[in-house]
Amino acid sequence: MMEDWRAAARRIFEPSPPARRYSEEDYELLPGESGSPRPQEHHRRRSTVTTPRRALLLFQKTCTLRRFLLGLAAIPVLLALGILWSGIPPDYADIREYERTLPQHNLSLPYPEGQDGLYLRFPDHLWGHGLNNILQETLLMSHLAYAANRSFVFEDYTWSHTPFPWTIYDFALRPKRIPLNAFIAGPTAGGPFSPDPSPRAISAAWWETVCPKPRRHVISSADAPSGPDAEGADILRWWVDKLSGYAQYSCVEIDSSERVVFDKFLFGSTRILSLWPALSASPILTSYTWSPLVQSAVARNFALLRPAHPAQLDPASPAPLTGLVAIHLRRGDYKRHCPRLAVWGSTYMGLNEFPALPDRFAPPSSSRQESAGDGDADEEEGEGEEEGERPETTEEYYLRHCLPSIPQIVAKLHRVRLAHPSLTRAYALSNGWPAFLAALRAALLADGWAALLTSYEVAANLDAEQEYVSMAVDMAIAQKAEVFVGNGFSSLSSNVVMLRMARGVDPATNRFL
Repeated sequence: MMEDWRAAARRIFEPSPPARRYSEEDYELLPGESGSPRPQEHHRRRSTVTTPRRALLLFQKTCTLRRFLLGLAAIPVLLALGILWSGIPPDYADIREYERTLPQHNLSLPYPEGQDGLYLRFPDHLWGHGLNNILQETLLMSHLAYAANRSFVFEDYTWSHTPFPWTIYDFALRPKRIPLNAFIAGPTAGGPFSPDPSPRAISAAWWETVCPKPRRHVISSADAPSGPDAEGADILRWWVDKLSGYAQYSCVEIDSSERVVFDKFLFGSTRILSLWPALSASPILTSYTWSPLVQSAVARNFALLRPAHPAQLDPASPAPLTGLVAIHLRRGDYKRHCPRLAVWGSTYMGLNEFPALPDRFAPPSSSRQESAGDGDADEEEGEGEEEGERPETTEEYYLRHCLPSIPQIVAKLHRVRLAHPSLTRAYALSNGWPAFLAALRAALLADGWAALLTSYEVAANLDAEQEYVSMAVDMAIAQKAEVFVGNGFSSLSSNVVMLRMARGVDPATNRFL
């Protein structure tokens, strides 16, 4: 018995003889010196090291502990090189210098600007979200400051509060902060109210100079109206009345840690429509425009957009890009988000529910009679319910309006073209995969469209600074399109509709999937 254990131990712990190199004798069909094959000798001389054992020995020779540790150490280096390969994002130093030297950044200016001016800041503003969630909040806060006759303090678009100048997103570096004037221009970003004498907006950096901490007075939002019964107009009126009682304080900031001033539920409901009469007449919207950086990106793509006249690319001109329909097709995270909307029973964003808009959202659980006389909406309700076909489920209805298939997109644009026969080309604001957009292009061309342009073709012509404001470039194109087909659940589509309505565009040219 002891001898058996010793023999087993020798087989385990003693090194095996090294495997010999292959020679011509290892190959059965190679002739020997006599010129004839020697299959029996080949089998007799075959290596005694089995294939699994040989693989283990090869692994032991090549994968030493040192090499294994070096391989582990190389992983973060390779990841870092891959991230850096995408390039270092711009710092927008020129735009920051522009903001720093705004003429209202002057302590000697007369009241209500300068040393004794009236200022309003919202330090708990939204950050770490998409551009349009932040933009819709910024515009309402700016309008509140205007209504209270105070200078609005505008902030950077902030993605992250890391101590580094960049953050990582999709395995690439991106700026953690971008100056607001890289995206928009006009009163909200420090532009003039002319001829209105209202105090101009200042940057958060200038706030630190004109409003040092001892001069700041904090107002809590804890008692502000909110909830499903609070109309947007009532919220605004409450704040204007509240601020009027603090006229003796130059520097006021709102502590909204307990209650958000304008929360996401307000933007997602029709309660926001009560704000529209005042907001649409406010310089915040009437003088709103895209930044020169965004406008230059649109102009750079004139060859793709093919305006009939250069004025069609001028944001100040009411002339649309004739023949172009812009359609918002969000994919990616919407594959998870859209089915959830059906579970939650969500409706369109508030500003996508203007009564004058032709398309209504009425899922199967809602009364079909409520949408009677809604034109295109009625036509779509009958889809999938021909004789012999089953009714459309609630989730299918939501997906058709939120994450439509290619045939559904083609059918929608076909109906839109029937209502607007001048349309010949489509522009897709989309984060969809290239394969999806290629299939959509083929389907639209087969349906008689002359061309489909996408965000990718436009982005290919952008420089480094324009790249990080490409969503605003998409929106500027959609705002100028002859017809816009939006996603009713999207804040991007909601903001585009708002800007088009503020410019007096025919409501019939604002459609939804």
